Amino acid sequence: MGRTPTLRVTEGPRWDGGGGAVGGGGGGGGAEVGPWSKTGGLGDVVGGLPPAMAANGHRVMTIAPRYDQYKDAWDTEVEIELKAGDKTEKVRFFHCYKRGVDRVFVDHPMFLEKVWGKTASKVYGPVAGIDYQDNQIRFSLLCQAALEAPRVLNLNSSEYFSGPYGEDVVFIANDWHTALLPCYLKSMYQTRGLYMSAKVAFCIHNIAYQGRFAFADFELLNLPDEFRSSFDFIDGYEKPVKGRKINWMKAGILESDKILTVSPYYAQELVSGPDKGVELDNILRKTTVQGIVNGMDVQEWNPMTDKFTSVKFDSTTVMSAKPLIKEALQAEVGLPVDKNIPVIGFIGRLEEQKGSDILAAAIPEFIGEDVQIIVLGTGKKVMEKQLDELEIEYPLKARGVAKFNVKLAHMIIAGADFIIVPSRFEPCGLIQLQAMPYGCKPAKKWEEVLLSLGVEGSEPGIEGEEIAPLAKENVATP
Repeated sequence: MGRTPTLRVTEGPRWDGGGGAVGGGGGGGGAEVGPWSKTGGLGDVVGGLPPAMAANGHRVMTIAPRYDQYKDAWDTEVEIELKAGDKTEKVRFFHCYKRGVDRVFVDHPMFLEKVWGKTASKVYGPVAGIDYQDNQIRFSLLCQAALEAPRVLNLNSSEYFSGPYGEDVVFIANDWHTALLPCYLKSMYQTRGLYMSAKVAFCIHNIAYQGRFAFADFELLNLPDEFRSSFDFIDGYEKPVKGRKINWMKAGILESDKILTVSPYYAQELVSGPDKGVELDNILRKTTVQGIVNGMDVQEWNPMTDKFTSVKFDSTTVMSAKPLIKEALQAEVGLPVDKNIPVIGFIGRLEEQKGSDILAAAIPEFIGEDVQIIVLGTGKKVMEKQLDELEIEYPLKARGVAKFNVKLAHMIIAGADFIIVPSRFEPCGLIQLQAMPYGCKPAKKWEEVLLSLGVEGSEPGIEGEEIAPLAKENVATP
C-alpha cells in the first residue's frame, strides 16, 4: 500500500469555492512535482494547479524532494536540523521561481542518492512495485521540512510578495506520504503557539495507497501517544505484517481540517463501502469528503501552442490538422504511415489498476482489424516486457514504448483517434481531460466518470465503453 503523493501551501486561511486553499500566502509539499519528478497524474496536478492558483493572486509554494540535480533549482544555503526516527538529520532547501510559484526542493541523501539519474531507481523504490524500506523516515522528513519552509525561507523572486511566507498559511497535503503534516503541525508547532491560524486540507488522489506499516513503527514518527489512535488500524492482510498496523492515510484524514478528493464520482465511491473505500469508508463517512474535479495545465496541454507538435490547431481546424499529426506520429514510432488507419493510444503506468494486463489480453482480439495501437508507459517489469514484444508480434500494427517520453505522450494525444483507458478504477483520470481538447476520444471500460465531469454528449457505448464526442466544446479554442 505504498505509493506517494504531494503538498502545496498558499497564504491565508480561508477556503475558496473550488477546494483549494487561498489567501495571502502559503506552502505545501509532496512526493512528486512535474516536470521535475513525475510518475503519474499526481505530478501533473502539483505541477499545473499552483500556477493557476498564483494567477488568481495567491502566493503559492510547492515543496518536494530533490531527487536529482535539477539545473534550474539553486541552493538557498538554508540548512535546518530535523528529527527522523532516532537520528537528527540536516536538510537544505533548493529553490526556483516559475510561473508565479515558489518551487522548493528538500535536499537530503535519502532522496538524491537513491533516485538521481545515475541510479536508475524509482521515486518510491528501487524498481516498480517494491518500496524503499525507509520510506516512513523519508516522508516524515519531507513533512517536517514542508512545515519549516514557509517560516525559514526568505524568498524574493516575486514582484508582488517578498520575505518568508510566515505562519498564516494553508497546507494542501496529497495522499499518504504527506499525511504526517497535520500531526506535526499540531504536536510540534501549535502546542508552542506557532501556526495557530494555519489549516490543512488533505486530498485523496488514490485511496488504494494508504501507507500501512507495522504498529510498532509508530515510534519512528516521533509523535505523542495521543496520536496513536488516529493511526491504529486492523485489516485482514498479512503485508507488511499480519494483524494490527498503523495507517498514515487514516491519520491524515482524521487530523486535517478538510478532506478532498479528485472528482465528485470518486467521493461517492469512497464512502460506498469497504471495497471502493478500501476499508477507510467508515472514517470518511464520519469526516465527510468533498469531490472536486482535477484540472490540467492548460499551458502544457493546448493544441494551439503545443511545442511537441508540428501543426497547431483549434476547434475550427482540428479535422484537417489531426491527419497530419497522425502521420507524424506513425513515422515517429515506425508504423506504416496512413492517415486513414484509426490509431489507438494508451499512456499510463503499467500496473493492474491501470488495466495494462487487460489491454495486453485484448490486443490480440482486435489487432486483426484495420487499426494501429501505440502503448507508452513504464511500471512493472513483466508488463514492460509485454510492451517490448508488441513490435515483434505485430510489426505493422503495434508499437510499445516502455520509457518516460513527454514528447511522444503529446504526439499520441494529438495524433491518435482514440485514447484507451482500461483502468479497473480511476479516481478522476487526467488522461481524458488532456485528450479531449485535442479531439482525441477517450474509450473507457467504466461508465460514469466522464458523465460526472459534465462532458456534453457523452453516452454509454458498446459493452460498457464510454465514448466522448468529437464536439466543439471538447476542443480547445484560442
